[in-house]
Amino acid sequence: MIEMTTMSEDGEPALNSSKHGKSPFQRALPQIVAVSIKNILLLAFGTSVGFPTILIGSFSTPNPDPSFTMSENAISWIGSLTYLCNPLGSILSVFTTQRFGRRRCMQLVNIPYITAWLLLYSATKTWHVFVGLGLIGFSGGFLEPPILTYVAEITEPRLRGALSSTSSMSINLGILLAFILGTFISWRSLALFNTCIPVAGLLLLLLVPESPYWLISQNRLDEARKSLAWLRGWADHRAVEEEFSSLHSHLQRHPMYARSSCSTWGKIRPYLQPNFLKPFALIASTFVLSHFWSTPVNVYAIKVFSIFQVPIGPYQATIYIGIVELVAVITCVFAIKWLGKRLLTNISLVGVFVCILCTGAYCQMSGAYYLDNHNMESPYSWMPVLTLLGQAFFTYLCIKGLPWILIGELYDNDVRSFGSGLSSAAGYVVGFVANKTFLELVSSVTLPGVLWMYSALTLVGATLLYFFMPETEGKSLAQITEHYSGGENLGNKVFRNRPSPRKSFY
Repeated sequence: MIEMTTMSEDGEPALNSSKHGKSPFQRALPQIVAVSIKNILLLAFGTSVGFPTILIGSFSTPNPDPSFTMSENAISWIGSLTYLCNPLGSILSVFTTQRFGRRRCMQLVNIPYITAWLLLYSATKTWHVFVGLGLIGFSGGFLEPPILTYVAEITEPRLRGALSSTSSMSINLGILLAFILGTFISWRSLALFNTCIPVAGLLLLLLVPESPYWLISQNRLDEARKSLAWLRGWADHRAVEEEFSSLHSHLQRHPMYARSSCSTWGKIRPYLQPNFLKPFALIASTFVLSHFWSTPVNVYAIKVFSIFQVPIGPYQATIYIGIVELVAVITCVFAIKWLGKRLLTNISLVGVFVCILCTGAYCQMSGAYYLDNHNMESPYSWMPVLTLLGQAFFTYLCIKGLPWILIGELYDNDVRSFGSGLSSAAGYVVGFVANKTFLELVSSVTLPGVLWMYSALTLVGATLLYFFMPETEGKSLAQITEHYSGGENLGNKVFRNRPSPRKSFY
């Protein structure tokens, strides 16, 4: 017989710690392992994000790849094509994530990844490169919904913020890896190397369990118990029976995707409710703030550093950007638990605002109005290195990874898969627009003008998020659902880690 579930001080179901017999570290370790294995896929995603920068640098040099060349117009599509194809994968993933499960979808995505890298390695024509990049973009979009949903559903509130932020760390590690290897080996060799990472991810995912949320939604209750026991310190399933019972009851009250026999209106109606529209609006806003300027500067980093005539080589400068971004996301992993998402977001956006403003001022004073001013010289050429590195640090300190963290947290069970897919698609569309319009904007309003536009956008965004973004750090998924359904307000208080290991993960 299952005992009555006690409640922790923040209103969550709690386990009997004496029965559980696991220390907080033992309880957290399997969650860390599962998230780390998942992060291998994001490492592969990061190398695909950094790959266009290497391609653009290679085809823009005076001595490009002798096997074939690209026109300027074709080169402009290299950095944008993946973002254009990302939404296709995200939308498809909406339907497959719930039907086949989170882990199975994370495994399936490696097949198009491997195919794309092999095609790029053997490419002899421009369309080969475009198809390869399109496949990479599709795979990246397909990957996001199951990963974001999986992390949210397997982690406890006390760990969710930190473990979710490791996603950005893994992506940045992949970007840095691409930048470093691209400095020493050809882009073809880099493509061949990148096939190894998805193969490793495909195999290691066999070691982690499926999400208990999804298993319960499929009425696979015994498997769900085993999964939950695995995630709570490789415990005996009897030790997590109270938590399983609470989760089962919660999902009965808030069923996942139980509208298959509903009318068309019944299927559409949940997506017109505040608990879907408000999170979607917030996430879309953070995507706008995270993509404009940061995405173009990464894609065109080699070109930007070349026109500034910085005292270090442009390829070396991109490595420094990758290192700084990685340091920033590692800082985020540790800081988010104590500072919370709201404060860290405001620090991030204010820092980005100052750095972009200073970069724009340097461009104006030195006459760097367009991206073809290759003969520009200045005694202060170290300044854009500092401001661009500062912008990279503050961007990845929080705002770059924030929308991906929120996607996994804000949506109710009933709309989580669709919301994750639609939000991911929206994010990639914003990334495509930010990247594709960059060169046109520079031609129209000059580089300083574009930078000042972006700095103004960042300042407005920081103000809006300060007033409209609730604090979700340490809060359960049930509390967040209640907030966006019109119930108890989340407030701005951070629920920091407590020594008790008894918290339920929802």
